Amino acid sequence: MKQLGDILLDEGLLTEAQLMAALDEQVIRGESLGRVLVDIGMLTESQLVRALAAQVGMQFIELTDYPVDRTAVALLPAAVCRRYTVLPIAIHEGALVLAMADPGNVLAVDDARTMSRMPVQTVVATREDLSQAIDRFCRADEEMDDLASSFEETADAEEIAAGDVAEDDAPIVRFVNLLVTQAIADRASDIHIEPAETDLRVRYRIDGVLHEMQRAPKHIQSGVISRLKIMSDIDIAERRKPQDGRMSVVHQGRKIDLRVATLPTVWGEKVVMRILDNSTASLDLRDLSFLEENLDVYSESYNKPYGMILVTGPTGSGKSTTLYATLNAVSKPEINVITVEDPVEYRLPGINQVQVNVKAGLTFAGALRSILRSDPDVVLLGEIRDHETAQIAIEAALTGHLVLSTLHTNDAPSAVTRLIEMGIEPFLVGSALDCVVAQRLARRLCTKCKEEYTPSEVELIAARFPWSPGDELPTLYRPAGCQACSRTGYKGRLAIHEVMRVTEEIERHAVAHSSAAEIGHTAREQGMLTLRDDGWAKVLAGVTSLEEVLRVVA
Repeated sequence: MKQLGDILLDEGLLTEAQLMAALDEQVIRGESLGRVLVDIGMLTESQLVRALAAQVGMQFIELTDYPVDRTAVALLPAAVCRRYTVLPIAIHEGALVLAMADPGNVLAVDDARTMSRMPVQTVVATREDLSQAIDRFCRADEEMDDLASSFEETADAEEIAAGDVAEDDAPIVRFVNLLVTQAIADRASDIHIEPAETDLRVRYRIDGVLHEMQRAPKHIQSGVISRLKIMSDIDIAERRKPQDGRMSVVHQGRKIDLRVATLPTVWGEKVVMRILDNSTASLDLRDLSFLEENLDVYSESYNKPYGMILVTGPTGSGKSTTLYATLNAVSKPEINVITVEDPVEYRLPGINQVQVNVKAGLTFAGALRSILRSDPDVVLLGEIRDHETAQIAIEAALTGHLVLSTLHTNDAPSAVTRLIEMGIEPFLVGSALDCVVAQRLARRLCTKCKEEYTPSEVELIAARFPWSPGDELPTLYRPAGCQACSRTGYKGRLAIHEVMRVTEEIERHAVAHSSAAEIGHTAREQGMLTLRDDGWAKVLAGVTSLEEVLRVVA
Protein backbone atom coordinates (compact mmCIF):
# COMPACT_ATOMS: atom_id res chain seq x y z
CA MET A 1 0.00 0.00 0.00
CA LYS A 2 1.31 3.44 -0.93
CA GLN A 3 2.15 5.84 1.91
CA LEU A 4 -0.10 8.90 2.32
CA GLY A 5 2.83 11.27 1.74
CA ASP A 6 3.68 9.61 -1.58
CA ILE A 7 0.06 9.93 -2.78
CA LEU A 8 -0.02 13.64 -1.87
CA LEU A 9 3.26 14.20 -3.76
CA ASP A 10 2.03 12.24 -6.81
CA GLU A 11 -1.19 14.29 -6.98
CA GLY A 12 0.71 17.58 -6.61
CA LEU A 13 -1.08 18.53 -3.40
CA LEU A 14 2.22 19.01 -1.51
CA THR A 15 5.84 19.81 -2.34
CA GLU A 16 8.65 17.77 -0.80
CA ALA A 17 9.58 20.72 1.42
CA GLN A 18 6.00 20.99 2.71
CA LEU A 19 5.84 17.25 3.36
CA MET A 20 9.12 17.31 5.33
CA ALA A 21 7.87 20.25 7.41
CA ALA A 22 4.61 18.38 8.12
CA LEU A 23 6.50 15.22 9.12
CA ASP A 24 8.58 17.27 11.59
CA GLU A 25 5.37 18.75 13.00
CA GLN A 26 3.90 15.23 13.26
CA VAL A 27 6.83 14.11 15.43
CA ILE A 28 6.30 17.11 17.74
CA ARG A 29 2.51 16.65 18.03
CA GLY A 30 2.35 12.87 18.02
CA GLU A 31 -0.73 12.96 15.75
CA SER A 32 -1.49 11.37 12.37
CA LEU A 33 0.09 13.01 9.32
CA GLY A 34 -3.34 13.71 7.79
CA ARG A 35 -4.62 15.49 10.89
CA VAL A 36 -1.43 17.60 11.11
CA LEU A 37 -1.73 18.63 7.43
CA VAL A 38 -5.34 19.79 7.95
CA ASP A 39 -4.57 21.58 11.23
CA ILE A 40 -1.69 23.60 9.75
CA GLY A 41 -3.74 24.48 6.64
CA MET A 42 -1.73 22.58 4.00
CA LEU A 43 -4.75 20.40 3.09
CA THR A 44 -8.51 20.76 3.25
CA GLU A 45 -10.60 18.02 4.87
CA SER A 46 -11.87 17.07 1.41
CA GLN A 47 -8.34 16.72 -0.04
CA LEU A 48 -7.25 14.57 2.92
CA VAL A 49 -10.23 12.21 2.68
CA ARG A 50 -9.72 11.93 -1.10
CA ALA A 51 -6.06 10.96 -0.55
CA LEU A 52 -6.94 8.46 2.21
CA ALA A 53 -9.52 6.86 -0.10
CA ALA A 54 -6.88 6.53 -2.83
CA GLN A 55 -4.50 4.98 -0.29
CA VAL A 56 -6.93 2.10 0.44
CA GLY A 57 -8.15 1.85 -3.16
CA MET A 58 -11.66 3.23 -2.54
CA GLN A 59 -13.74 5.72 -4.51
CA PHE A 60 -14.12 9.25 -3.09
CA ILE A 61 -17.27 11.25 -3.90
CA GLU A 62 -18.38 14.85 -3.42
CA LEU A 63 -21.90 14.44 -2.05
CA THR A 64 -22.94 17.99 -2.92
CA ASP A 65 -22.62 17.15 -6.63
CA TYR A 66 -23.77 13.52 -6.48
CA PRO A 67 -27.32 12.63 -7.70
CA VAL A 68 -28.46 10.77 -4.56
CA ASP A 69 -31.14 8.13 -5.18
CA ARG A 70 -33.97 8.61 -2.67
CA THR A 71 -35.03 4.98 -3.15
CA ALA A 72 -31.65 3.92 -1.79
CA VAL A 73 -31.88 6.43 1.10
CA ALA A 74 -35.22 4.89 2.17
CA LEU A 75 -33.56 1.48 2.71
CA LEU A 76 -31.84 2.61 5.95
CA PRO A 77 -33.59 4.29 8.91
CA ALA A 78 -32.52 7.90 9.59
CA ALA A 79 -31.42 6.96 13.13
CA VAL A 80 -28.92 4.40 11.74
CA CYS A 81 -27.58 6.92 9.21
CA ARG A 82 -27.01 9.47 11.97
CA ARG A 83 -25.52 6.92 14.42
CA TYR A 84 -22.82 5.75 11.99
CA THR A 85 -22.59 8.90 9.79
CA VAL A 86 -23.41 6.90 6.66
CA LEU A 87 -25.86 7.41 3.79
CA PRO A 88 -27.10 4.99 1.09
CA ILE A 89 -26.75 6.97 -2.15
CA ALA A 90 -27.46 4.50 -4.98
CA ILE A 91 -28.22 0.92 -5.97
CA HIS A 92 -25.60 -0.33 -8.44
CA GLU A 93 -25.74 -3.78 -10.03
CA GLY A 94 -27.85 -5.14 -7.18
CA ALA A 95 -25.61 -3.70 -4.44
CA LEU A 96 -26.34 -0.81 -2.05
CA VAL A 97 -23.76 1.99 -2.49
CA LEU A 98 -23.04 3.30 1.02
CA ALA A 99 -21.18 6.61 1.54
CA MET A 100 -19.15 6.52 4.78
CA ALA A 101 -16.86 8.84 6.69
CA ASP A 102 -15.11 5.83 8.26
CA PRO A 103 -15.00 2.93 5.76
CA GLY A 104 -13.32 0.75 8.41
CA ASN A 105 -16.51 0.69 10.52
CA VAL A 106 -17.56 -2.94 9.92
CA LEU A 107 -20.55 -2.63 12.29
CA ALA A 108 -22.09 0.04 10.07
CA VAL A 109 -21.56 -2.09 6.95
CA ASP A 110 -23.05 -5.19 8.67
CA ASP A 111 -26.12 -3.25 9.86
CA ALA A 112 -26.64 -1.73 6.40
CA ARG A 113 -26.36 -5.18 4.79
CA THR A 114 -28.84 -6.73 7.27
CA MET A 115 -31.42 -3.92 7.07
CA SER A 116 -31.33 -3.47 3.29
CA ARG A 117 -31.00 -7.24 2.61
CA MET A 118 -28.52 -6.36 -0.12
CA PRO A 119 -24.74 -6.60 -0.57
CA VAL A 120 -23.02 -3.32 0.34
CA GLN A 121 -20.46 -1.42 -1.74
CA THR A 122 -18.71 1.37 0.24
CA VAL A 123 -17.45 4.74 -0.99
CA VAL A 124 -15.80 7.54 1.01
CA ALA A 125 -17.07 11.09 1.68
CA THR A 126 -16.10 13.80 4.18
CA ARG A 127 -17.86 13.76 7.54
CA GLU A 128 -19.14 17.32 7.03
CA ASP A 129 -20.64 16.50 3.61
CA LEU A 130 -22.26 13.36 5.03
CA SER A 131 -23.80 15.20 8.00
CA GLN A 132 -25.29 17.83 5.68
CA ALA A 133 -26.57 15.19 3.26
CA ILE A 134 -28.17 13.21 6.10
CA ASP A 135 -29.95 16.37 7.28
CA ARG A 136 -31.08 16.99 3.70
CA PHE A 137 -32.29 13.52 2.73
CA CYS A 138 -33.33 11.93 6.05
CA ARG A 139 -35.94 14.59 6.65
CA ALA A 140 -39.02 14.37 8.79
CA ASP A 141 -41.29 15.87 6.11
CA GLU A 142 -42.55 12.52 4.80
CA GLU A 143 -43.37 11.25 8.28
CA MET A 144 -45.18 14.52 9.03
CA ASP A 145 -47.16 14.10 5.80
CA ASP A 146 -48.05 10.54 6.82
CA LEU A 147 -49.20 11.75 10.24
CA ALA A 148 -51.22 14.57 8.67
CA SER A 149 -52.88 12.00 6.38
CA SER A 150 -53.71 9.80 9.37
CA PHE A 151 -55.26 12.83 11.10
CA GLU A 152 -57.46 13.46 8.05
CA GLU A 153 -58.64 9.85 8.15
CA THR A 154 -59.59 10.17 11.83
CA ALA A 155 -63.27 10.99 12.00
CA ASP A 156 -63.43 12.23 15.58
CA ALA A 157 -61.85 15.69 15.58
CA GLU A 158 -62.63 16.19 19.29
CA GLU A 159 -60.61 13.07 20.09
CA ILE A 160 -57.58 14.63 18.37
CA ALA A 161 -58.13 18.09 19.79
CA ALA A 162 -58.44 16.98 23.39
CA GLY A 163 -56.59 13.67 23.10
CA ASP A 164 -53.49 12.31 24.70
CA VAL A 165 -51.22 15.32 24.08
CA ALA A 166 -48.92 14.22 26.88
CA GLU A 167 -48.34 10.58 25.88
CA ASP A 168 -44.98 10.03 24.18
CA ASP A 169 -46.36 7.85 21.38
CA ALA A 170 -49.49 9.92 20.66
CA PRO A 171 -49.67 11.14 17.02
CA ILE A 172 -49.88 14.79 18.14
CA VAL A 173 -46.71 14.40 20.24
CA ARG A 174 -44.84 12.79 17.34
CA PHE A 175 -46.04 15.51 14.97
CA VAL A 176 -44.82 18.31 17.29
CA ASN A 177 -41.48 16.57 17.94
CA LEU A 178 -40.90 16.19 14.20
CA LEU A 179 -41.71 19.86 13.58
CA VAL A 180 -39.11 20.95 16.13
CA THR A 181 -36.34 18.49 15.17
CA GLN A 182 -36.71 19.23 11.46
CA ALA A 183 -36.53 22.98 12.11
CA ILE A 184 -33.28 22.52 14.07
CA ALA A 185 -31.85 20.30 11.31
CA ASP A 186 -32.78 22.94 8.70
CA ARG A 187 -30.92 25.66 10.69
CA ALA A 188 -34.18 27.59 11.25
CA SER A 189 -34.15 30.46 13.73
CA ASP A 190 -37.95 30.52 14.24
CA ILE A 191 -40.92 28.18 13.85
CA HIS A 192 -44.29 29.78 13.03
CA ILE A 193 -47.43 27.69 13.62
CA GLU A 194 -50.30 29.69 12.15
CA PRO A 195 -54.00 28.80 12.23
CA ALA A 196 -55.90 29.60 9.02
CA GLU A 197 -59.57 29.23 8.12
CA THR A 198 -59.28 25.69 6.74
CA ASP A 199 -55.87 24.37 7.88
CA LEU A 200 -52.81 24.86 10.09
CA ARG A 201 -49.74 26.34 8.38
CA VAL A 202 -46.16 25.72 9.53
CA ARG A 203 -43.36 28.01 8.40
CA TYR A 204 -39.62 28.06 9.25
CA ARG A 205 -37.46 31.18 9.16
CA ILE A 206 -34.16 30.09 7.59
CA ASP A 207 -31.39 32.65 7.05
CA GLY A 208 -33.88 35.43 7.78
CA VAL A 209 -36.50 34.37 5.20
CA LEU A 210 -39.75 32.49 5.96
CA HIS A 211 -40.39 29.23 4.07
CA GLU A 212 -43.69 27.34 4.17
CA MET A 213 -42.95 23.74 5.22
CA GLN A 214 -46.26 22.09 6.04
CA ARG A 215 -50.04 22.43 5.96
CA ALA A 216 -51.87 20.22 8.46
CA PRO A 217 -55.63 19.58 8.89
CA LYS A 218 -57.54 22.24 10.83
CA HIS A 219 -58.94 19.76 13.36
CA ILE A 220 -55.51 19.00 14.88
CA GLN A 221 -54.96 22.69 15.69
CA SER A 222 -56.12 22.53 19.33
CA GLY A 223 -54.10 19.38 20.00
CA VAL A 224 -50.85 20.81 18.54
CA ILE A 225 -51.17 24.10 20.41
CA SER A 226 -52.10 22.34 23.67
CA ARG A 227 -49.05 20.08 23.34
CA LEU A 228 -46.76 23.09 22.80
CA LYS A 229 -48.29 24.86 25.81
CA ILE A 230 -47.72 21.81 28.02
CA MET A 231 -44.07 21.57 26.89
CA SER A 232 -43.55 25.32 27.50
CA ASP A 233 -45.31 25.43 30.89
CA ILE A 234 -47.96 27.86 29.56
CA ASP A 235 -51.54 28.03 30.89
CA ILE A 236 -53.38 25.60 28.61
CA ALA A 237 -56.83 27.02 29.46
CA GLU A 238 -56.02 30.68 28.64
CA ARG A 239 -56.69 31.38 24.96
CA ARG A 240 -57.70 35.04 25.01
CA LYS A 241 -54.38 36.77 25.73
CA PRO A 242 -50.74 36.41 24.60
CA GLN A 243 -48.49 34.22 26.76
CA ASP A 244 -44.77 33.45 26.91
CA GLY A 245 -42.91 30.31 27.87
CA ARG A 246 -39.76 28.33 27.37
CA MET A 247 -38.90 24.71 26.63
CA SER A 248 -35.80 22.58 26.01
CA VAL A 249 -35.18 19.69 23.62
CA VAL A 250 -32.18 17.43 23.05
CA HIS A 251 -31.13 17.23 19.39
CA GLN A 252 -28.23 14.96 18.42
CA GLY A 253 -26.80 15.15 21.93
CA ARG A 254 -27.09 18.95 22.20
CA LYS A 255 -29.51 20.71 24.52
CA ILE A 256 -31.39 23.40 22.62
CA ASP A 257 -33.73 25.92 24.26
CA LEU A 258 -36.79 27.38 22.56
CA ARG A 259 -38.54 30.60 23.54
CA VAL A 260 -42.28 30.23 22.92
CA ALA A 261 -44.87 32.99 22.41
CA THR A 262 -48.60 32.59 21.77
CA LEU A 263 -50.79 35.21 20.09
CA PRO A 264 -54.61 35.03 19.78
CA THR A 265 -55.75 35.54 16.15
CA VAL A 266 -59.17 35.36 14.50
CA TRP A 267 -58.61 31.69 13.54
CA GLY A 268 -57.07 30.58 16.84
CA GLU A 269 -53.78 30.95 18.67
CA LYS A 270 -50.60 31.45 16.64
CA VAL A 271 -47.42 30.05 18.20
CA VAL A 272 -43.92 31.33 17.41
CA MET A 273 -40.89 29.45 18.74
CA ARG A 274 -37.45 31.09 18.68
CA ILE A 275 -34.70 28.45 18.55
CA LEU A 276 -31.86 29.43 20.89
CA ASP A 277 -28.71 27.49 20.07
CA ASN A 278 -26.36 27.88 23.04
CA SER A 279 -23.31 27.49 20.78
CA THR A 280 -24.14 31.01 19.49
CA ALA A 281 -23.45 32.45 22.95
CA SER A 282 -19.85 31.17 22.91
CA LEU A 283 -18.93 32.95 19.67
CA ASP A 284 -15.83 35.06 19.31
CA LEU A 285 -16.25 38.61 17.97
CA ARG A 286 -14.01 37.66 15.03
CA ASP A 287 -16.69 35.15 14.00
CA LEU A 288 -19.22 37.96 13.50
CA SER A 289 -17.82 39.24 10.16
CA PHE A 290 -16.58 42.61 11.47
CA LEU A 291 -14.30 44.46 9.05
CA GLU A 292 -10.86 44.92 10.61
CA GLU A 293 -11.20 48.71 11.01
CA ASN A 294 -14.65 48.38 12.62
CA LEU A 295 -13.44 45.70 15.03
CA ASP A 296 -10.50 47.91 16.06
CA VAL A 297 -12.85 50.80 16.94
CA TYR A 298 -15.26 48.49 18.79
CA SER A 299 -12.57 46.61 20.75
CA GLU A 300 -11.05 49.93 21.86
CA SER A 301 -14.42 50.78 23.43
CA TYR A 302 -15.23 47.53 25.22
CA ASN A 303 -11.69 47.34 26.64
CA LYS A 304 -12.27 50.60 28.56
CA PRO A 305 -13.18 50.18 32.25
CA TYR A 306 -16.33 52.35 32.00
CA GLY A 307 -18.70 53.95 29.51
CA MET A 308 -21.79 52.87 27.57
CA ILE A 309 -21.84 50.76 24.40
CA LEU A 310 -25.11 50.45 22.48
CA VAL A 311 -25.96 47.90 19.78
CA THR A 312 -28.90 49.04 17.66
CA GLY A 313 -31.07 47.52 14.97
CA PRO A 314 -34.50 45.97 14.38
CA THR A 315 -35.72 42.76 16.01
CA GLY A 316 -33.80 39.71 14.75
CA SER A 317 -30.73 41.64 13.58
CA GLY A 318 -28.29 39.76 15.83
CA LYS A 319 -27.93 42.39 18.58
CA SER A 320 -27.99 39.81 21.40
CA THR A 321 -25.37 37.65 19.66
CA THR A 322 -23.03 40.65 19.35
CA LEU A 323 -23.51 41.52 23.04
CA TYR A 324 -22.89 37.93 24.18
CA ALA A 325 -19.73 37.75 22.04
CA THR A 326 -18.62 41.03 23.65
CA LEU A 327 -19.25 39.55 27.11
CA ASN A 328 -17.09 36.56 26.16
CA ALA A 329 -14.33 39.01 25.22
CA VAL A 330 -14.46 41.04 28.48
CA SER A 331 -15.41 38.31 30.96
CA LYS A 332 -12.51 37.31 33.26
CA PRO A 333 -12.39 35.64 36.68
CA GLU A 334 -11.28 38.93 38.28
CA ILE A 335 -14.30 40.98 37.17
CA ASN A 336 -17.97 40.78 38.15
CA VAL A 337 -20.36 40.62 35.19
CA ILE A 338 -24.13 40.91 35.79
CA THR A 339 -26.86 40.89 33.12
CA VAL A 340 -30.52 41.94 33.28
CA GLU A 341 -32.57 40.36 30.48
CA ASP A 342 -36.17 39.75 29.46
CA PRO A 343 -36.01 36.87 28.85
CA VAL A 344 -32.60 35.33 29.57
CA GLU A 345 -31.91 33.80 26.13
CA TYR A 346 -28.62 31.99 26.70
CA ARG A 347 -27.21 30.67 29.97
CA LEU A 348 -23.57 31.73 30.28
CA PRO A 349 -21.10 30.13 32.72
CA GLY A 350 -19.38 32.48 35.18
CA ILE A 351 -21.88 35.32 34.60
CA ASN A 352 -24.70 36.40 36.94
CA GLN A 353 -27.90 36.62 34.90
CA VAL A 354 -31.10 38.22 36.21
CA GLN A 355 -34.51 37.53 34.64
CA VAL A 356 -36.97 40.46 34.60
CA ASN A 357 -40.28 39.58 36.27
CA VAL A 358 -42.78 42.43 35.91
CA LYS A 359 -45.54 40.54 37.79
CA ALA A 360 -43.28 40.27 40.83
CA GLY A 361 -42.27 43.93 40.51
CA LEU A 362 -38.79 43.24 39.09
CA THR A 363 -38.58 45.64 36.13
CA PHE A 364 -35.50 46.58 34.12
CA ALA A 365 -35.07 49.77 36.15
CA GLY A 366 -35.66 48.02 39.50
CA ALA A 367 -33.25 45.19 38.68
CA LEU A 368 -30.63 47.65 37.45
CA ARG A 369 -30.82 49.64 40.71
CA SER A 370 -30.36 46.45 42.71
CA ILE A 371 -27.42 45.08 40.74
CA LEU A 372 -25.55 48.37 41.01
CA ARG A 373 -25.44 47.62 44.77
CA SER A 374 -23.92 44.19 43.96
CA ASP A 375 -20.53 45.65 42.98
CA PRO A 376 -20.57 44.90 39.20
CA ASP A 377 -17.72 45.82 36.84
CA VAL A 378 -19.68 45.09 33.65
CA VAL A 379 -23.47 45.38 33.29
CA LEU A 380 -25.42 44.01 30.32
CA LEU A 381 -28.91 45.46 30.05
CA GLY A 382 -31.16 43.56 27.63
CA GLU A 383 -32.84 46.67 26.27
CA ILE A 384 -33.30 50.35 27.09
CA ARG A 385 -37.07 50.83 26.87
CA ASP A 386 -37.92 53.93 28.90
CA HIS A 387 -36.58 57.09 30.54
CA GLU A 388 -36.04 55.52 33.97
CA THR A 389 -33.95 52.61 32.65
CA ALA A 390 -31.96 54.93 30.37
CA GLN A 391 -31.26 57.36 33.23
CA ILE A 392 -29.92 54.64 35.58
CA ALA A 393 -27.84 53.07 32.78
CA ILE A 394 -26.29 56.45 31.89
CA GLU A 395 -25.48 57.13 35.57
CA ALA A 396 -23.92 53.66 35.90
CA ALA A 397 -21.70 54.34 32.86
CA LEU A 398 -20.60 57.63 34.43
CA THR A 399 -19.72 56.02 37.78
CA GLY A 400 -17.12 53.46 36.76
CA HIS A 401 -19.16 50.69 35.12
CA LEU A 402 -19.00 49.34 31.57
CA VAL A 403 -22.63 49.20 30.42
CA LEU A 404 -23.69 47.19 27.34
CA SER A 405 -27.23 47.48 26.01
CA THR A 406 -29.49 47.56 22.94
CA LEU A 407 -31.75 50.21 21.48
CA HIS A 408 -34.19 50.16 18.54
CA THR A 409 -32.92 52.72 16.02
CA ASN A 410 -32.30 52.61 12.26
CA ASP A 411 -28.62 53.62 12.39
CA ALA A 412 -25.84 54.48 14.82
CA PRO A 413 -26.17 58.33 14.82
CA SER A 414 -29.90 58.04 15.67
CA ALA A 415 -29.01 56.43 19.03
CA VAL A 416 -27.77 59.79 20.34
CA THR A 417 -30.98 61.63 19.43
CA ARG A 418 -33.13 58.72 20.66
CA LEU A 419 -31.63 58.91 24.18
CA ILE A 420 -32.20 62.67 24.25
CA GLU A 421 -35.82 62.13 23.12
CA MET A 422 -36.20 59.73 26.08
CA GLY A 423 -35.53 62.69 28.39
CA ILE A 424 -31.82 62.17 29.14
CA GLU A 425 -29.82 65.41 29.52
CA PRO A 426 -27.81 65.93 26.29
CA PHE A 427 -24.52 66.59 28.14
CA LEU A 428 -24.94 63.26 30.02
CA VAL A 429 -25.52 61.38 26.74
CA GLY A 430 -22.33 62.84 25.25
CA SER A 431 -20.27 62.06 28.35
CA ALA A 432 -21.52 58.50 29.00
CA LEU A 433 -21.92 57.10 25.49
CA ASP A 434 -18.66 55.73 24.09
CA CYS A 435 -19.61 53.67 21.03
CA VAL A 436 -22.71 52.73 19.00
CA VAL A 437 -22.91 49.71 16.70
CA ALA A 438 -25.82 49.47 14.23
CA GLN A 439 -26.21 46.14 12.47
CA ARG A 440 -28.28 44.08 10.05
CA LEU A 441 -28.11 40.42 9.00
CA ALA A 442 -27.65 39.51 5.33
CA ARG A 443 -27.62 36.02 3.81
CA ARG A 444 -24.19 34.56 3.05
CA LEU A 445 -23.58 33.22 -0.48
CA CYS A 446 -23.21 29.44 -0.69
CA THR A 447 -19.48 28.78 -1.14
CA LYS A 448 -20.14 25.70 -3.30
CA CYS A 449 -22.29 27.27 -6.01
CA LYS A 450 -21.83 31.06 -6.02
CA GLU A 451 -20.98 32.29 -9.51
CA GLU A 452 -18.77 35.12 -10.67
CA TYR A 453 -20.20 37.84 -12.93
CA THR A 454 -19.60 41.40 -14.09
CA PRO A 455 -22.53 43.72 -13.29
CA SER A 456 -23.77 46.29 -15.82
CA GLU A 457 -23.22 50.03 -15.41
CA VAL A 458 -26.97 50.56 -15.04
CA GLU A 459 -27.14 48.01 -12.22
CA LEU A 460 -24.28 49.67 -10.29
CA ILE A 461 -25.68 53.18 -10.70
CA ALA A 462 -29.17 52.07 -9.63
CA ALA A 463 -27.72 50.40 -6.49
CA ARG A 464 -25.54 53.50 -5.73
CA PHE A 465 -22.52 51.20 -5.67
CA PRO A 466 -19.19 53.03 -5.04
CA TRP A 467 -18.16 53.06 -8.70
CA SER A 468 -17.73 55.87 -11.23
CA PRO A 469 -18.42 55.72 -15.00
CA GLY A 470 -15.12 55.16 -16.77
CA ASP A 471 -13.73 52.96 -13.99
CA GLU A 472 -13.23 49.25 -14.59
CA LEU A 473 -16.35 47.22 -13.75
CA PRO A 474 -15.91 45.17 -10.55
CA THR A 475 -16.18 41.37 -10.41
CA LEU A 476 -19.03 40.35 -8.08
CA TYR A 477 -20.74 37.08 -7.13
CA ARG A 478 -24.40 36.04 -7.27
CA PRO A 479 -26.40 33.02 -6.02
CA ALA A 480 -26.76 29.99 -8.29
CA GLY A 481 -28.31 27.20 -6.19
CA CYS A 482 -27.17 23.64 -5.44
CA GLN A 483 -28.11 20.71 -3.21
CA ALA A 484 -25.94 22.02 -0.35
CA CYS A 485 -27.99 25.24 -0.03
CA SER A 486 -31.39 23.73 -0.94
CA ARG A 487 -31.27 25.56 -4.30
CA THR A 488 -31.45 29.01 -2.66
CA GLY A 489 -27.89 30.11 -3.44
CA TYR A 490 -27.39 31.19 0.17
CA LYS A 491 -26.24 29.33 3.27
CA GLY A 492 -25.85 31.01 6.65
CA ARG A 493 -25.85 34.71 7.49
CA LEU A 494 -23.35 37.47 8.17
CA ALA A 495 -23.64 40.79 9.95
CA ILE A 496 -23.32 44.21 8.30
CA HIS A 497 -22.10 46.84 10.77
CA GLU A 498 -21.95 50.58 11.28
CA VAL A 499 -19.59 51.41 14.18
CA MET A 500 -19.65 55.00 15.48
CA ARG A 501 -17.10 56.17 18.03
CA VAL A 502 -18.51 59.05 20.14
CA THR A 503 -15.84 61.73 19.75
CA GLU A 504 -15.68 65.27 21.20
CA GLU A 505 -17.30 66.65 18.03
CA ILE A 506 -20.25 64.23 18.38
CA GLU A 507 -20.54 65.13 22.09
CA ARG A 508 -20.85 68.78 21.03
CA HIS A 509 -23.56 67.78 18.54
CA ALA A 510 -25.47 66.06 21.38
CA VAL A 511 -25.28 69.15 23.60
CA ALA A 512 -26.39 71.35 20.68
CA HIS A 513 -29.43 69.08 19.99
CA SER A 514 -28.15 68.41 16.44
CA SER A 515 -30.16 66.09 14.19
CA ALA A 516 -29.17 62.48 13.47
CA ALA A 517 -28.27 63.56 9.91
CA GLU A 518 -25.78 66.16 11.20
CA ILE A 519 -24.26 63.65 13.65
CA GLY A 520 -24.01 61.08 10.84
CA HIS A 521 -22.27 63.61 8.55
CA THR A 522 -19.63 64.32 11.20
CA ALA A 523 -19.15 60.62 11.97
CA ARG A 524 -18.59 59.83 8.28
CA GLU A 525 -16.07 62.66 8.01
CA GLN A 526 -14.23 61.03 10.94
CA GLY A 527 -14.05 57.69 9.12
CA MET A 528 -17.25 55.87 10.10
CA LEU A 529 -18.35 53.30 7.51
CA THR A 530 -22.11 53.33 6.98
CA LEU A 531 -24.15 50.11 6.87
CA ARG A 532 -24.21 50.37 3.08
CA ASP A 533 -20.42 50.93 2.86
CA ASP A 534 -19.82 47.87 5.05
CA GLY A 535 -22.24 45.87 2.89
CA TRP A 536 -20.44 46.88 -0.33
CA ALA A 537 -17.11 45.79 1.19
CA LYS A 538 -18.61 42.34 1.82
CA VAL A 539 -20.08 42.22 -1.70
CA LEU A 540 -16.61 42.96 -3.14
CA ALA A 541 -15.16 40.24 -0.87
CA GLY A 542 -17.57 37.76 -2.52
CA VAL A 543 -19.37 36.72 0.68
CA THR A 544 -22.80 38.20 -0.13
CA SER A 545 -24.63 39.61 -3.14
CA LEU A 546 -25.60 43.08 -4.32
CA GLU A 547 -29.33 42.23 -4.07
CA GLU A 548 -28.96 40.96 -0.51
CA VAL A 549 -27.36 44.18 0.74
CA LEU A 550 -30.11 46.22 -0.93
CA ARG A 551 -32.70 43.95 0.74
CA VAL A 552 -31.50 44.65 4.29
CA VAL A 553 -30.02 48.18 4.08
CA ALA A 554 -32.03 51.23 3.08
